[in-house]
Amino acid sequence: MSGARLHTLRVGNAGPRIAFLHGLFGQGRNWSTIAKALAGPGLDQARALLIDLPDHGRSPWSPEGFSYAAYADAVAATLAASAPGESWTLVGHSLGGKTAMLTALQHSDLIDKLCVVDIAPKSYGNLHRFAGYIAAMKRLPLGELTTRADAEERFEESDPGVKAFLLQNLRREGADWRWQVNLDMVAADAARGTESAIADFLVPDNAMPFDKPVVWLVGADSEYVRAADSEPMRALFPQVRKVAVKGAAHWVHTDAPAVVIETLSRLLRA
Repeated sequence: MSGARLHTLRVGNAGPRIAFLHGLFGQGRNWSTIAKALAGPGLDQARALLIDLPDHGRSPWSPEGFSYAAYADAVAATLAASAPGESWTLVGHSLGGKTAMLTALQHSDLIDKLCVVDIAPKSYGNLHRFAGYIAAMKRLPLGELTTRADAEERFEESDPGVKAFLLQNLRREGADWRWQVNLDMVAADAARGTESAIADFLVPDNAMPFDKPVVWLVGADSEYVRAADSEPMRALFPQVRKVAVKGAAHWVHTDAPAVVIETLSRLLRA
């Protein structure tokens, strides 16, 4: 997996390069609205790369279980192959934010600037926040589905936005349906409780601080980032600037897209 090329979508024709990493159960195209706005009307203000992380979207699955280090290596390999010799602004949300942080720490030659969205460099204990989603996805009888409308009716999730987000992972191949996300791997990791690798975050002992511009975008209504997280964040990223977005929860780029677009536009121009 460390040298694997990940599935990507490109937006924009010219300008600085910026890559986006999604969260758990997401896909690169979740960042499409932000990327298109940054690219501008003529698609020449920035060149964006929307990346499907391993085990998500159309990217390959991890052969040996979850590893942030392997995710970071795969992202770095994809960036290097997409624009040889060039550097990137890297943006990551949640699971993608942890991956982005580790990519910057382990492959600083590729990354000029970093934006971490509503996640901290720490362990979150377990995946209890996602347990209900995992269970609902596992209960969906894929072998009985006839249409996507059938899947939407059978899927046990009351929040329409969450339902649509999770069902984007459902893919039809011929007469069969399957999850694009590596659901068995995620479920197995969640079952590990406090030993969940996805919930954890381990920094290599030999990692040097990433001493380049970093924006830390957090939702003012989110519980993912606490005041106590600032010190360890600054230890790894000395130039970090924290931006709390009013009215936004964990999905900051969905709750406040205009603020995210403006913040990233300034970061690109800096």
